[in-house]
Amino acid sequence: MDLTTIRSFRSARARADLALAPGEKLLGGGTWLFSEPQPATTGFVDLTTMGWPDLEYPDSGGLVVGATCTIARLAALPDRVGWQALPLFFSCATALLASFKVWNVATVGGNICQSFAAAGMVSLGAALDATALVWTPDGGEYRTHVAALMAGDGSNALRVGEVLRSIEFPEHALRSRTAYRKIALAELGRSGAVLTGRIDPDGSALLAVTAATRTPTLFRYPALPDGATLRADVLAASGWYTDPMGGADWRRGVSAVLLEEVRTELEGDR
Repeated sequence: MDLTTIRSFRSARARADLALAPGEKLLGGGTWLFSEPQPATTGFVDLTTMGWPDLEYPDSGGLVVGATCTIARLAALPDRVGWQALPLFFSCATALLASFKVWNVATVGGNICQSFAAAGMVSLGAALDATALVWTPDGGEYRTHVAALMAGDGSNALRVGEVLRSIEFPEHALRSRTAYRKIALAELGRSGAVLTGRIDPDGSALLAVTAATRTPTLFRYPALPDGATLRADVLAASGWYTDPMGGADWRRGVSAVLLEEVRTELEGDR
C-alpha cells in the first residue's frame, strides 16, 4: 500500500537512533505497517539495520532471539540435542495468517509488538515462558514475560519510546515435551483458538489458550491435571471475545475440547 503521509526514513545503527521524533514509528518487517493507511505516521526508523543477531545460544543455556529475526528464520530453527520443544516453533509460525513471502519479511518482535490476540509469536512465547528484553528511552532495560506484555487484542504494556530488543527462551522450557492444536473458521482464516501445552523436566505442566482470549490464558499445575480439572479451569476462565473470526462461546467450547486433546497427547507421551 502507498503510504502518502511518510516524509522521512532513517536507518537506525545505534541505540540513540531509536529516539523517535513526533510522527515517527519503528519499522521491523513492515508487513502490517504497509498493509493499511498510517495517517498519523510521517516517518519510519528501520530497526533491521541495528545488526542484532537473529539467534544466540548463551553459555547459561536457552535461546535468545533478536527482535528483528524473521519468522521464517525462527521456524527453521535447527535441531539441538535435548530440545524437545523445537517443533512448537514451526507450529506457532503456521498459526499466522501469512504467505511464505510474509514469513521471510515479518519479524518475531514485530508480531509480538503488534500484539493481536492471534499473534503466533505470542502463542509461542506464552507456551515456553519466554521473556522479553525491553530497552527504555533513558538507556535502561527491563525484562517481562511475553504473556505479561500483552494488554489486549492489539495492545500491549510497552510505554512510549520503549523498544523490544530480544526474546529469551529458557533452557528448561526448550527441553520440555509439548503439544499443539489450532482451529479457525476458514481454512485460510485467522486463528480462532491456539492451544499449547508442555511438561517440564521436573514434571510440572503448563497449558495455554491464545487467540481465543484477548490475552494469553495460562494454566499451571505441579503435574499434568486430569481431564475434569482442566475442563473446569478452561470453562471458568475469562477473556473470551467475539469478532468475525468466531464467537466467545464457540471459542470457549473449542478451547476446552482441543486443550483436552493437548493434555491427552502429553499424557500419552509419558
